[in-house]
Amino acid sequence: MNKSDSERLATELEKQKHQLVKNIGQADLVIINICSVRQSAINRVYSKIKQIRENNKKVKIALTGCILEKDKKQFKDRVDQIWPITDFKTKAKCQSTKHAFVPIMTGCNNFCSYCAVPYTRGREKSRPTQEIIKEVENLIKNGYKEITLLGQNVNSYKNNFPVLLKILNNLPGKFEINFLTSHPKDMSDELISIIANSEKVSKNIHLPIQSGDNEILKKMNRGYTVGHYKKLIKKIRQSIPEAEISTDFIVGFPNETKKQFQNTIKLIKEIKFSRAFISCYSLRPGTAAAELKDNIPSGIKKRRKKILSNIFLKNEQ
Repeated sequence: MNKSDSERLATELEKQKHQLVKNIGQADLVIINICSVRQSAINRVYSKIKQIRENNKKVKIALTGCILEKDKKQFKDRVDQIWPITDFKTKAKCQSTKHAFVPIMTGCNNFCSYCAVPYTRGREKSRPTQEIIKEVENLIKNGYKEITLLGQNVNSYKNNFPVLLKILNNLPGKFEINFLTSHPKDMSDELISIIANSEKVSKNIHLPIQSGDNEILKKMNRGYTVGHYKKLIKKIRQSIPEAEISTDFIVGFPNETKKQFQNTIKLIKEIKFSRAFISCYSLRPGTAAAELKDNIPSGIKKRRKKILSNIFLKNEQ
């Protein structure tokens, strides 16, 4: 989604006669597209601003992307402008000539306790189906072979996501459809069936679980249990034997015990994911989880992350 936003932003600036330069030292304007999901990402922005200013005294710096109100106040005196990412509605000119990102919705209604997205991007807003179809048709005509549909939760696309997939699958041409990201609580039997029976829809399914412990999932406000998730995986593998299932994990959520972490390890070994993105919990002000004490030391978080990463490395060997 961030890459798609950057493409749209670049397209808008080019329309305004701005020209891209090869390095920051030559720039009159630098735009930093930031993500407020993790505090570590925000911390890197401070050092990035300092580095840019040191190399180019006259440059103007603008911030955009997912920015919490608290972060806006802290960055206000450090940058020249802050642009709401929602102001840029121009259809993006893709940087790649083969792979295109197509946002079908933005925002989120789930309010996972650790996540800032509903506060930075707002509630879910879906694009009209015909608008999406027209955009994909144009991409196919222009030779794009891989099209990724984007949304914080594509499964809750208001005009019926499985039907949209079916329509796009039936468009003429040789291309593949991917989508990011699915939420386990909204992964329906209809969607699984459409993926299974659609020639052009990728069988790589990204289905974030975040934890293998029910109590942690409840505190995360994820809306499903480990048992529900495992049944879902079983359905997918029965309907789509060739499916490659990837996932996300957050380690070190407040009060995560050794036993709860072991439950995550147990789940990984049982399900045998093809790939996982593992992150350490990062407190974000304004989220529900910020009310909980971030009481897992950084060293333990990093160690738990390494343990999970090593399990996946062994699986790949």
